[in-house]
Amino acid sequence: MRIESSVTAISWIPSDAIEGMPKLPFELGVAHYDEPPPDRLEEGDLERLRAEDRFREANRLAAWIESDDGKIVGHGYEGAGLVGSTTVNLGLTDITIPGVAFEVLRQEPEVQGDAVRFVQTVGGRAGFPAPRRVTGRPFVRIHSATAWTTLALTIRTDGSSEHELVGASTFPRHWVYDRDGNLVAKSGTIDFRKWYREAHGERTPWGDEESDAFVTAAESALEREISRELLAGKAIPERRTLEPEETLVKQGAPGGELYLVLDGVLAVDVDGEEVAEIGPGAIVGEKALIEGGTRTATLTAQTRCRVAVIPGNLIDRQELEDLAATRRA
Repeated sequence: MRIESSVTAISWIPSDAIEGMPKLPFELGVAHYDEPPPDRLEEGDLERLRAEDRFREANRLAAWIESDDGKIVGHGYEGAGLVGSTTVNLGLTDITIPGVAFEVLRQEPEVQGDAVRFVQTVGGRAGFPAPRRVTGRPFVRIHSATAWTTLALTIRTDGSSEHELVGASTFPRHWVYDRDGNLVAKSGTIDFRKWYREAHGERTPWGDEESDAFVTAAESALEREISRELLAGKAIPERRTLEPEETLVKQGAPGGELYLVLDGVLAVDVDGEEVAEIGPGAIVGEKALIEGGTRTATLTAQTRCRVAVIPGNLIDRQELEDLAATRRA
């Protein structure tokens, strides 16, 4: 019996993710941030999104095993890696510069009793030059930095499978989709400065170094819809940066604002017990607005975080109640 499964990662540049001088072309409209990928991938979506310049890289790890009476008798990789192009606006015309795809790295499948584990790395870099000082030799690089994801997929003889984002570059954002095309996880942090200076040469999987990925569960579809509307309308005037262990809100304190997590991971603590971790895209603080104006949990930065402050009157009562219901679920 043949059993197939897959997992897909899409790497894209969210709004406000770039820091320092490299941010200037984005602010001037010469370069662009990416629209968020869809909540669900359908057949043909990866090729369409690449044609529309919607992502930087996509890693689709697909694999199969053959079993006979519960024993594994064969296995193999499928899937592929896609590297997107970059469209540059020069005023009178746009120029599309193809990305540079690196060799797809595939580890030898590891047979583990009734299961086989597959590991695949996909990545590349933008086709345009990015002269900059870097960490380590040769101290100056002309090419842009390298972005990548490393996915693992385990397929079992009972037909089940599981996946993992094993490693990834610290920039850009990475979203992970399951075998059915549903968005299920995402990288929790972005570190543009580190990536810009360090992701080159031997400091990548094509050299001798991998970067662990801090992964969080995907936020709800309602949160994604609200955050897209807010960011598209530029209705969020204030942003805050939190260092690790810094508290955003404290249980029992008054509060009339909501927060959109732009980057990083927040721990949710209720009555002294950590009950959850919340990552990019989540909207928090809604319970205080619908339950008497008092914070019902303490939110503490697990990593360096960036949050957008949302005035409570920007979201109507029904949406706040729907958010609270989603959080309880």
